[in-house]
Amino acid sequence: MSLMNKLSSIIFSVTTALITVPVIADEVQDMSDPLAVYTQAGAGITNDGLNLKFGNTYDTGNPDTMAMNIIEIKGFGGETLGLDGNDSINSARFRNFTLDTTNGRGAQIDANWDFNNNTGSMSYSFIQALPAIGSVQFYPLAGVGLTLTDSAEIRGQENEIGSIGYAIPSSFMVIGTYSKVTVTDNIWLNYNPMLINTFNNNDFMSDMMDGVHHEIAASYQLNPRQNVRLFGNYADTEMNDDWDWRVEFNQQF
Repeated sequence: MSLMNKLSSIIFSVTTALITVPVIADEVQDMSDPLAVYTQAGAGITNDGLNLKFGNTYDTGNPDTMAMNIIEIKGFGGETLGLDGNDSINSARFRNFTLDTTNGRGAQIDANWDFNNNTGSMSYSFIQALPAIGSVQFYPLAGVGLTLTDSAEIRGQENEIGSIGYAIPSSFMVIGTYSKVTVTDNIWLNYNPMLINTFNNNDFMSDMMDGVHHEIAASYQLNPRQNVRLFGNYADTEMNDDWDWRVEFNQQF
C-alpha cells in the first residue's frame, strides 16, 4: 500500500472513530458554499501532521437565521507519521458562525491559538454573499480583532524583568473576500485573499501578521454529503516564506 493510501486510511479511521453521535440535518446543504451551515466532521493531513475538524449547528430561536460552532485542532502526530512537525498540537481554532437567510449575510467570531509561538487572535467579522456572475461568486469580508500572547513581561523596581502572563499586544483589521468558481457539478475552486493590518506598532505582531494571507483550494464532491479538498496557504508577511499544503476529507450529517 502506498504512503498516500495509508494516510487516507488513517484519516478515514480517525474521523469514523470520533463521530459517535451524528446529528442529522433536515436537508443537505451545499458544501461548496462558504456560508453554508451544517453539522460536519473533517480530517486532513498537512506537511506538519494531522488536522481534525468538528462543527455542530444549533437553534438560534429565529427561523430566519442559522448558526454553528466549529472546532479545529491542527498539526499533531507529525513525528509519528514521519512528517515535518512533532506529535503535539500546533494550533487550535474556534469559530462561531451565524447566517441571516433573508439577506445572505453572515457574522463570525474567529479565535485562534498558536502553541508553537504562544500567540493567538480573536476577531469579529461580517461576510456578505453577492449574486453570482456566471460560474463565479464573491463573498466579501470585513472585521476587526485583537492579538494575544502569554509572554507578557513587566520591569520591576530593581530593573528586573518578570512575567505577568497574558497580554493583548495589538489590535488589527481584516478585509478580503471568499470566492468560488464552479467548474462542474462536482468540482469547484476557491481563492480567499485576506489583508491583515495590525495597529499599536507592535513589531513582532506586525512581522507575523501584516500582509495578504492567500488561500487557494480545489474541491471534489464525492456525493452531496462528502467531499475531498486540497488547500494551499501562503502569508505574504515578514515571518513567512513558504506555502502550507493540506488534503482534507469532509462529511456532512
